[in-house]
Amino acid sequence: QVQLVESGGGLVQPGGSLRLSCAAAGSFSSLYTMGWYRQAPGKQREWVTTISSGGSTSYADSVKGRFTISRDNAKKTVYLQMTSLKPEDTAVYFCNTQTDLGRSWGQGTQVTVSS
Repeated sequence: QVQLVESGGGLVQPGGSLRLSCAAAGSFSSLYTMGWYRQAPGKQREWVTTISSGGSTSYADSVKGRFTISRDNAKKTVYLQMTSLKPEDTAVYFCNTQTDLGRSWGQGTQVTVSS
């Protein structure tokens, strides 16, 4: 079983920055890809970004150049640095990981971008 604990969400003004964290714990042996998804009110969950175990990254076009994903394998933690935030970035952000035990989701953390 894999537990994902997210933190770092909150309220920020347009143009501001936030950093999300997601720590993985449990009885898994290998931690493969880690990533973030988000779900805005009334919309489907959408993919935001992914980082491989080797550090290769990919981003949705909507966040490219503004968001940066990184990971600390020793801490089993993935980070999402979000800059130049826009109101349309408002959503619940979910951490997602792939381990030898399968795919797991975090509980979600709310990010609200508003003046």
